[in-house]
Amino acid sequence: MGSVTATVAPPTNSNVTRSIRTFGAIARSGFRRYATYRQAAVAGVVTNTVFGFLRYYIFLAAAGAAGRVAGYDREQLATFVWVGQGLLAVIAIWGWTELADRIRTGEIAADLLRPVHPVTSYLATDVGRAGYAALSRLVPPVLIGLFLFDVYLPHRGATLPLFVLSVVLAVVICFGCRYLVNATAYWLQDVRGPLILWTLCSGVLAGLYFPLGFLPGWLEALLRYGTPFPSLLQIPLDVLVERQPAPVQLGLVGVQAGWAVVLLALCRLVQRRAELRLVVQGG
Repeated sequence: MGSVTATVAPPTNSNVTRSIRTFGAIARSGFRRYATYRQAAVAGVVTNTVFGFLRYYIFLAAAGAAGRVAGYDREQLATFVWVGQGLLAVIAIWGWTELADRIRTGEIAADLLRPVHPVTSYLATDVGRAGYAALSRLVPPVLIGLFLFDVYLPHRGATLPLFVLSVVLAVVICFGCRYLVNATAYWLQDVRGPLILWTLCSGVLAGLYFPLGFLPGWLEALLRYGTPFPSLLQIPLDVLVERQPAPVQLGLVGVQAGWAVVLLALCRLVQRRAELRLVVQGG
């Protein structure tokens, strides 16, 4: 049995450009890697479309004759549902266990010997994956919603750029959460328990099953500002449908930025602590 620790030098001003190029190269590699799964992308689009119809008509029933519920009208609900179905694959809340699997098999030792920090490497790959998903999984549901329903189109010019920024931050936040869940394998080996807990919490608290506006105001505010879950789906979708005034939207994206910084820092801290006690199985 032997201990393995990473020896990754911290970036300096002289190699910032090289680091950016390396990050971009890994992201492009991640894009090409996930672009090979074309049949899975088609199957995912079909599944998300079917559930999109179900979710939309359930929300319409909740809106009732008034045509409005929790601050959303019918058009906003349509946009919320169909863009949300597309964002599921971009954010990728579930299904990623690569880090946990490599820890369990000992292959993580190869990651620790590379000159790129594991958090940076996996984040770059995830950014590439998200880029491919934006083309293959986000666009089709949005087009379906656009052609079949009356959807809400943003009225403010700053909304679309702010939405794109919000989605990018959501990708980073979700990566940070998934990395931390997977990193429990350093201590637990079997991460099925943390994964199940993450699956349950992220689905409900991210705004996937229902907009968090359906909850009491105090509880919605507690979740929105006190946990990272609403930053995954609820905040980007609220920005797009312009549920709040522009200053509030900007503040919510600021909340996302704060969570992104905190989670990435926590990922690096957990990784460093794990390396101090990592023992690779098999010697």
